[in-house]
Amino acid sequence: MRAWALFFAVLCSLSRVGSQRSSLLNKKGFVYGTLGHPVKIYVKLRQNSPFLICMDFGRANKETVDPTYLWIGPNEKALTGNNRISVSNTGQLMVKDFLEALSGLYTCTLSYKTIKAETQEETVVKKRYDFMIFAYREPDYSYQMALRFTTKSCIGRFNDLLFRVLKKILDNLISDLSCHVIEPSYKCHLVKIPDRGLINELFIAFQVNPFAPGWKNACNVSVDCEDITNHNILQARDRIEEFFRSQANILYHHFNRSVPAMHFVDHSFQVVRMDSCRPGFGKNEGLHSNCASCCVVCSPGTFSPDVDVTCQICISVHTYGAKSCP
Repeated sequence: MRAWALFFAVLCSLSRVGSQRSSLLNKKGFVYGTLGHPVKIYVKLRQNSPFLICMDFGRANKETVDPTYLWIGPNEKALTGNNRISVSNTGQLMVKDFLEALSGLYTCTLSYKTIKAETQEETVVKKRYDFMIFAYREPDYSYQMALRFTTKSCIGRFNDLLFRVLKKILDNLISDLSCHVIEPSYKCHLVKIPDRGLINELFIAFQVNPFAPGWKNACNVSVDCEDITNHNILQARDRIEEFFRSQANILYHHFNRSVPAMHFVDHSFQVVRMDSCRPGFGKNEGLHSNCASCCVVCSPGTFSPDVDVTCQICISVHTYGAKSCP
């Protein structure tokens, strides 16, 4: 039996009534430098960075004589090619399989010559370009949901029974997605409705969370599986929305005057997405306006110990992605 039909049958019984991100990222995935201030770049965890160009866009469209490039990493050491760092002979840098600890300031010094046509006199010109690279993750989604049911009375065991049955049906509806209902609560209120007088209503609230027991099995071999858990929670949200739409539908189409005393209040269903970040990551719209919705790695001087959405201050932290304050 479909979940909404089963639940409606229970209601009738209870009622006792029948029936990557950068502002300078171009289309080819190259990021040019800017003289005078660093370019911020956000690289998704365990993905490759875009190609960083050791030139500004204007310089790149001009002839450059005898160019040389010197890249310095966050550890203030010169960068050379290895299994993680790729540096081309034209000064393009790419960081592979980006991790929290690779975040920081990447600096390139471009040296080239200008030659006077009349005298062939050579002058060496140096320009410095700074790139601030931050690892980021997508936030983990959960959904806070609220709805109402009418009830005969605010007193009695049927309200609690309805509440427990509803939670069980919703859990069963989304269990194959490794999602579950957490923090459920309800409270009965007396509501004055125009043209209907006073009505007893249950105000029900709960959160739908993608981390039911065994959720890691859905990730298979993926280390960072927020894409999978977020996909699952979106499906869970859609199923629950459809469940309550069906509740309203069956009331509208199958009942005239004989409406169950306990029934879903049409248009009362509300959904709000709640974001959280993994430890070592947080949101900061002011600092990371180009990646405001991202969970960006906590910078030195900050940390995040749990699934909060912000990094907290800790002056003794000197690394990126700190999960504790020593």
